[in-house]
Amino acid sequence: MPSPSQPLRKLGFLTIGLFDGDDPRAGHESTLEIIELGERLGFDSAWLRHRHLQYGISSPVAVLAAASQRTRRIELGTAVTPLGWENPLRLAEDWATVDILSGGRLNPGLSVGPPMNYDHIKGALYPDTADAEDFGYQRVERLLDHVRGKAASDFSGVQGFEATRRQPQFEYSSDRVQPHSPGLGSRLWYGGGSLRSAQWAGEHGMNFLTSSVVKAEGDEESPDFAEIQLAGVRAFRAHHPDGDRARVSQGLVVIPTDSASPEQRAKYEEYAAKRLPRTAAPQGPARLMFAPDLVGTSAEIAERLYAHVAFQEIDEVAFALPFTFDHEDYVQILTDIATRLGPALGWQSATG
Repeated sequence: MPSPSQPLRKLGFLTIGLFDGDDPRAGHESTLEIIELGERLGFDSAWLRHRHLQYGISSPVAVLAAASQRTRRIELGTAVTPLGWENPLRLAEDWATVDILSGGRLNPGLSVGPPMNYDHIKGALYPDTADAEDFGYQRVERLLDHVRGKAASDFSGVQGFEATRRQPQFEYSSDRVQPHSPGLGSRLWYGGGSLRSAQWAGEHGMNFLTSSVVKAEGDEESPDFAEIQLAGVRAFRAHHPDGDRARVSQGLVVIPTDSASPEQRAKYEEYAAKRLPRTAAPQGPARLMFAPDLVGTSAEIAERLYAHVAFQEIDEVAFALPFTFDHEDYVQILTDIATRLGPALGWQSATG
């Protein structure tokens, strides 16, 4: 097996938090249990996908607030929150609150663009301002300003008081978002698949999440996914103040089978085979490219990762769990990642 140029420094995982619409509590509880398992196994981070009007976690802020009280060490992130659904000031308040509750462990990831199926939901989401909403990078800049402590109001000071039996209780107003969590601004991640988004994230001092989806921006019929992803990583770092030290996390779908039962292996292989045809060529008008799911023993997966030119230039990952598997499947996959695949990539468990 080839040796990596540098050992994997941070090992994380990403889950959608699937649930049954008729019994949503069970799925949410399963997600929290998986995060707790991740901490016990020594993972550095656990990330939630963000889904709206689907049977996946619609409020990662609420779920991660709960997770922050059931864990002590593992970092907690979103990958990613689509900012088109959010008010940047309110989201900044929520994120700062969860960061405070977690002891500074929150790693919010976000992206821009109009909400999916916008024409069908804009009447409910923005009934009075649907045609005036800005879904571009300026929306992110507003959020960055709020999280990083810039003024959100031109007023601060005492604003009246409420008399009580003991003494007057003055109401103080701040000109910036409260609570303010000083370290949160350095832990914001941008999830992007295009060169433009990679460059923008670097210019604005964010961290960069690159996933199993990228945008093929040339006219090649069969472009190479790994090469496109590598170009994005390099564009990000070329425009980031920290240069080659700027943080990048890669999020491929990885399914080790070391301790899987024969039935589980068959399920995993069938899942990957059904999704493989979409990886052959760019998909749709946006020319999206999808990475193949990596299924096999940890040794086999490690060898494929070492050959991946983008993986060769990162030292953080948030491996994505498949959408539709069962709780016991996730337990097996995470256990194999932490005990076999991670060490094969040079990673050392945070729990020793």
